[in-house]
Amino acid sequence: MPIHITEAQSVYAAFFVVIGILIVVGIYLSVRKNRSKGFKDRFGTEYDRAVLEHGSAHKAESRLSDRQTRVEALKLRELGATERERFVNEWHIVQSRFVDHPKAAVTEADDLINSLLEARGYPKAEFEQRANDVSVTYPLVMENYRNAHSIAVRTGPREATTEELRSAMIQYRAIFDDLLKAGKSADVKSAA
Repeated sequence: MPIHITEAQSVYAAFFVVIGILIVVGIYLSVRKNRSKGFKDRFGTEYDRAVLEHGSAHKAESRLSDRQTRVEALKLRELGATERERFVNEWHIVQSRFVDHPKAAVTEADDLINSLLEARGYPKAEFEQRANDVSVTYPLVMENYRNAHSIAVRTGPREATTEELRSAMIQYRAIFDDLLKAGKSADVKSAA
């Protein structure tokens, strides 16, 4: 027996289909908004930087997610007490050189941060790759890390001023302190 659909039934069906589509779109937009908020909260200024670099939030979030996957595969570790003490002593030596040789001290601070990262399990890499890796675990110091590094490697006619070098040392100190904190990377991973 054929089913006859009235015009009113067709209108009701179309209405419910449209409502269903609007609900699905609303849920999708809500999930995207929450995902974006999660990335913004997790990565801070690195999120904004990634959006500018990649041209859209969706592409940036994809790249940040790739970073997370890469870093999860690394064998990151905390420093032992002896290693920590050695790095603290090296930092004090570098810091004491700043008064007489600011440029050299900033370069040494950059090298010391690289050594500390390698001791923690970050692979040797070009600066940008290393910064991307570090941003997953230490997103709050990334702006400092990028600024300090750009000052440390500046040479020639645009060589950094003493004030810029002082600023870089302060930024490196903040990075150094965060990298030495015991349990820091485990805390960030569990919060993710």
